[in-house]
Amino acid sequence: MSPNQLLLLGVNGPELTREEGALYRELQPGGFVLFTRNLVNARQTRQLTDELRALCRTPPFIAIDNEGGRVWRTAPFAPAPPSPEQLRRTGDAALIARAGWATGRLLDLLGINFNLAPVLDIDHLPGASNALRGRCWGESDQEVISNAGVFNRWQRRQRILGCAKHFPAGGRAANDPHHDLPVVEMDTDELQRSDLIPYTALMPELDAIMISHLHFPRIDADGLPASLSRNIIQGLLRDRLGFDEHLVLTDDLDMGAIQQGYGTPEAARLAIEAGGDLVLLCHEFMNARQTLAALQELPGPVLHDIDIRIEKARKRLRIPPGFSEVTLTEIAGDLTKLRKDVLGEESGPDADGPPQSPVEDY
Repeated sequence: MSPNQLLLLGVNGPELTREEGALYRELQPGGFVLFTRNLVNARQTRQLTDELRALCRTPPFIAIDNEGGRVWRTAPFAPAPPSPEQLRRTGDAALIARAGWATGRLLDLLGINFNLAPVLDIDHLPGASNALRGRCWGESDQEVISNAGVFNRWQRRQRILGCAKHFPAGGRAANDPHHDLPVVEMDTDELQRSDLIPYTALMPELDAIMISHLHFPRIDADGLPASLSRNIIQGLLRDRLGFDEHLVLTDDLDMGAIQQGYGTPEAARLAIEAGGDLVLLCHEFMNARQTLAALQELPGPVLHDIDIRIEKARKRLRIPPGFSEVTLTEIAGDLTKLRKDVLGEESGPDADGPPQSPVEDY
């Protein structure tokens, strides 16, 4: 396979520029990641995803973060369902199933096939400024398994790939990896007694795993964040836990936790050598040729194994249905009703707080 397929690239705005189109046509990346900056309305979004697919000779992954609550990229034209925190507090699995079902239907209609959700982090530090406020499905492993499992199951019924995050224990971060590299003083055995349990329990229903930009010095003595650590990706996730067939993604390599210590090309190379499959270049993606040059030296056996995992995931993709305003209105109505059923008469911003800035969306 071509190392170009290891790239998931961002898009600058709601319409492709001539330069972007030329870059994507030349590089033929594995896929794309969309943000709120790319979405004006549903029809425009579907036109954008159709154009991205048309540029690619191989069906691309088109990813987005639609977790619910304040992390809901499609907010410009589709009501956000209640956040994972709000839904899990209801204790009602049927409400969570409705959120997953509506999310899957919406993304399918928009031509998006990969949702970077659910979050499987246990909410160990509810008051911490670690970018997870309102995004966790529980404060215990069993609570996360039950709630996140239901959401993921119902979005996948629409043939939307799901991605569990932020492995191995994003909920242990005391600070925000968008700005600095959090350090977590836990070893593998300690993680297996709590934070890793949702991953192993839900393994058969997960398509992909996103690796966090957290450093675990008792697992990786070289100072590497988990997203670049062979001890964590290959050693822990793949060899010890058995995730040898799942796609493994980095979190956005443009985050401060990575940029402060590594350039994007070096970080991408380290991530793939560590056992990863796809690297996310969400903001500085016009420099993707430099990252691709760093990936050209990867050995053939590594690319062969990645190719098998990518093709397995691609077999689950389907051609999106024709765009329908009637269907969109129906989905929006379902989401509005879900909000009312969970939040009462609340119709303004979620109690979890305002939407995050574009860089802090992950």
